[in-house]
Amino acid sequence: MSVKTFKDLITEVHNRGICQECGGCVSFCNAIESGVIGFQRSSGPPEFIHEDSCLECGICYIICPQTHVLDDELNKTHKFSDFSSLPIGHIRNIYICQTNDEEFLEYGTDGGVVNSLLNFLLEKKIIDGAIVAKTKAAFSREANIAKNREDLINSSGVKLDLHHQVTEIQKFHTYTSSFKELKKVRFDKLAIVGTPCQIYTIRCMQELGIIPSQNINLCIGLFCYENFFFDKDKGEQFEKEFNIKFEDIEKINIKEDLIIQIKKGNTKSKTIHIPFEKLNSYMRSACNACNDFTNIYADISFGGLGSPDKFTTVITRTKKGDEIFNRAIKAGILNPVKIDGKRLQEIKDLLSKFSKQKIRRKEAFMNR
Repeated sequence: MSVKTFKDLITEVHNRGICQECGGCVSFCNAIESGVIGFQRSSGPPEFIHEDSCLECGICYIICPQTHVLDDELNKTHKFSDFSSLPIGHIRNIYICQTNDEEFLEYGTDGGVVNSLLNFLLEKKIIDGAIVAKTKAAFSREANIAKNREDLINSSGVKLDLHHQVTEIQKFHTYTSSFKELKKVRFDKLAIVGTPCQIYTIRCMQELGIIPSQNINLCIGLFCYENFFFDKDKGEQFEKEFNIKFEDIEKINIKEDLIIQIKKGNTKSKTIHIPFEKLNSYMRSACNACNDFTNIYADISFGGLGSPDKFTTVITRTKKGDEIFNRAIKAGILNPVKIDGKRLQEIKDLLSKFSKQKIRRKEAFMNR
């Protein structure tokens, strides 16, 4: 049986429009200094840069989140075997939680839990740095390396500095390729905050023991139903359809729908809820080919779904993730809300509902 290579990725993934642009394959190739593949454009799948130098090792194909070569191995490692029957993955504990840090609560997403946890880990030197997503403007984010509290505050996804926002939308997207930053760092103990496709790729790297996964000490996963992409035409369409100006957006969040806060001048903020079914035309095409909502391969998963405003839903999945999260709770960094059995089941049912919706969406898309 011949080894599948980057040429096969082009045929099976890129040409089908399902490349997530996570950058895992690029990170691996750059890590071994071959420079065979890379991103030569501001958006779109990676390309051959030096095709003649390709070793045809097949690793780029194996670690791609759209090929699923290592699913059986990963499912065994992460203690579940049938994805369709366990759509929310292995669970050690579920929390509804909020930070006890007022600054992180003000500037963070949901309950400010992710940044508070990362800051705790940095201060205790459990990690040396973290790759996070930094907000540039409404619907526009980029990967950033956080090494201290100030970096985490500046990477906040809630408070947007719109004074520097361009007046004409070019290409805004909520998806961030964290691997572009991963290849730059030289930390021994690194945390990464990522979407399901990014965490999946990292776990594949770790399963194979390949560079640069040895630097990653903790995988923090975000719930992800879909990411959005706007070029100029789509941006104008969005503004017209929902009567929203990008420059007026103060805050964006996702729970059971897309939540946008609008503020003009000194007037009171207005909150707009947009159902996901009305956002299909703005979704990144590759998101249709993903079936993981709760980030099942993470050490700890975080999201707003299932929790009230200003609180975060947290799923600890691995022994390491559970121990680290409980250490932060015992240190008084985080404040979990007690959940009774009925409420816990309601949260699981809601997470399962969204997970199954995403699975069905992928099945329909791939069979089109």
